[in-house]
Amino acid sequence: MKEPVVAADPQQRRWSFVGVSAIVLLVLLLSRIWFLQSVTKDETEQIIKAVQSRIVKLVPERGRIFDVNGRVVADNKRVIVATINRQIIRDPQDRLEMFKRLSGPLNTPIERLYTRYDDKRYDELKELPLAFDISEEQAAFIMERIEDYPGVVIKEEWRRIYPYGAVGSHVIGFLGAIQKESASYYKSLGYDPNERVGLYGVELTYEVALRGTPGFVRYEVDAVGRIKSVLERVEPQPGNDLQLSIDFKLQQFAEQALETQLLVRQRNEAPQVMLPEGIPDPQYEEVNYYKAPAGSIVVLNHNTGEVVAMASYPRFDARWFTANVDSEKFAQVFPRTDDPDRSILVNRAVSGRYNVGSSFKPFIAYAALNSGQLPGGADYSFDDRGTYKLESIPKERCDQGVKCVFRNAICRATGAPCRYGEVDVEAALAVSSDTFFYKIGEQILTERGYQPVLEREVRRFGFGSPTNIDLPFEFAGTIPNAAYKKYLASIGAIAEDAGRAYYVGDNVLFSIGQGLLSATPLQMANAYAALANGGTVFEPRVVRAVLSPGTKNKSAGLADLANATVVQRVSQEAQQTQIPMRPDVRDPIVDGLRRVITGPGVDFDYYHKTTGENLFRNYSGMPIAGKTGTAQGFNNLPWNDSSAFGAFSLDPTQPYSAFAYLEKSGYGATAAAPVVKCMFLALSKAWRVDDLVPADPLDTASNAAAASTRLRNPVCLVSTALDARD
Repeated sequence: MKEPVVAADPQQRRWSFVGVSAIVLLVLLLSRIWFLQSVTKDETEQIIKAVQSRIVKLVPERGRIFDVNGRVVADNKRVIVATINRQIIRDPQDRLEMFKRLSGPLNTPIERLYTRYDDKRYDELKELPLAFDISEEQAAFIMERIEDYPGVVIKEEWRRIYPYGAVGSHVIGFLGAIQKESASYYKSLGYDPNERVGLYGVELTYEVALRGTPGFVRYEVDAVGRIKSVLERVEPQPGNDLQLSIDFKLQQFAEQALETQLLVRQRNEAPQVMLPEGIPDPQYEEVNYYKAPAGSIVVLNHNTGEVVAMASYPRFDARWFTANVDSEKFAQVFPRTDDPDRSILVNRAVSGRYNVGSSFKPFIAYAALNSGQLPGGADYSFDDRGTYKLESIPKERCDQGVKCVFRNAICRATGAPCRYGEVDVEAALAVSSDTFFYKIGEQILTERGYQPVLEREVRRFGFGSPTNIDLPFEFAGTIPNAAYKKYLASIGAIAEDAGRAYYVGDNVLFSIGQGLLSATPLQMANAYAALANGGTVFEPRVVRAVLSPGTKNKSAGLADLANATVVQRVSQEAQQTQIPMRPDVRDPIVDGLRRVITGPGVDFDYYHKTTGENLFRNYSGMPIAGKTGTAQGFNNLPWNDSSAFGAFSLDPTQPYSAFAYLEKSGYGATAAAPVVKCMFLALSKAWRVDDLVPADPLDTASNAAAASTRLRNPVCLVSTALDARD
């Protein structure tokens, strides 16, 4: 028989629990005492020291940037900045009281402090800059009364200055706050979240080289935060300097010529749209002016790949990014827009996506000659009667609406497609015979088993791939092929039916620089450079060298490059590739491009001038060869046509190549070619170039991204090419 279960005494059970709990607590207490005494002694001392000290970061001087001749184009100015911890002023009443106390010492209206607080450009989790470039007296006043300004930190920083204002801004770039998408990258490099970094141009590309190494000062402070002594100081190390390959005097001239010509073209009437009967189309206004909203020009040394000048319009003044204007003002200067014509912060030389028209024909000629497509090579002759009928398309398909007939540009003298008679490669380039190249486009595809021979040949010059220039946001360009058409159809850019295959018509348009071909002005300039130098395709560079920190000045605003220490010779180390360029391939192309400039044209039904003959009639600069191009715009309306011109020097002692593209500005010979002509006159020293002088102070009352710049003497732009067709 089991023993009966006797219930425990509740009071006894309670005392047992208390006893066990007391023992556990005693053990924990003794353990904690031992831990504090033996384990965390050092940590405790560190905490106490941290409370009694303050670390102030010392920002290094950013590396300076010089042009090729040593002109200082990006410099620094030491400034004192007042910042505040946002947490201290999170409460509205605390914020008001603090701003009242700070308004006088900072000489800043309370309203402006509130504007700064509300400015969305400043991260809410970071220190808020209250005032930039305050005086030493203002800083001392606050530091001596720091107990009245909790959370306020006075520190020294460097402000980036650009002595020449808007000149070269698309190349140099600007600084700004670290963007969210790159925060982790800069954190991995040890950057402080509040640092300003390069966001554009070489300021971005060479950010790490330019930055330098931060230092710090650790101060001993009292209970209210007043500094008692300096405990430790590590000096910051300045960043490396950069020498550009760009001559800023020529850069200024390029920007002046480009902007002047665009403004001139805006005052020019575009041709009327005509019906087949030869009468004006009533659905369009009788008078339409060219919009001419934007453009660019690139000048290279074709023996080195160095960029001599690179201009893009619209321009901007990088000083806006250091002007400390509020976000509302900034939005007025740089409005958000989806209109590519109005995009300011775009370097069109490296990011422009353009059809380039007939300026692409030299590379089609190369493809035909190098691949052996033309029977007899340079001696191959074609009878140009103004139109070309595709031979590979059956008549019945043509009758069903398939485009089978392509024509030359309209000649003013006849009102009909120009007819040039028997033309070879040289003459076809000189007068820009479309039908000659239409034939190449069809036959190089159909006679080679529909293999991408044309594509492979032109890719040798770098088309369809980035040049890898040391500038950000470069567009790779596009080469028309089946895969690209399929992709465009998948995103709805072209009709699904059009994306099913690569057709003869695609290759025909490709052969005259139209259709789905696109390239940047930089790619075009680099390709012309390869023609000029005999087949070397460079990776172009805007930076010549990285220099050791602290390059001394030779005089005010001019660095002593002769005594600078080179860390890296950037342009010399750039990659290059060699493409086949036999004399029997290159010579007829160069001769054709020379004739574009000097003539003669061809004499058939009447004398047809070359596309550049009139423009360069009284040209007095170095001998050059070049090619015009006109890219048809939206709906093939003449006022939407864009203008292109590429050229290179024939003088081996002056190895320059250039390419200009002016959007919605008309024929290549009347818009882009004059800009390039002016540049070669300046390079030849046959045209006076304005001296480069520091810019006037930035007008922060204006809403213009950059002050207007124009040629003092624009006569070099004057063209007699009124009948130019290309």
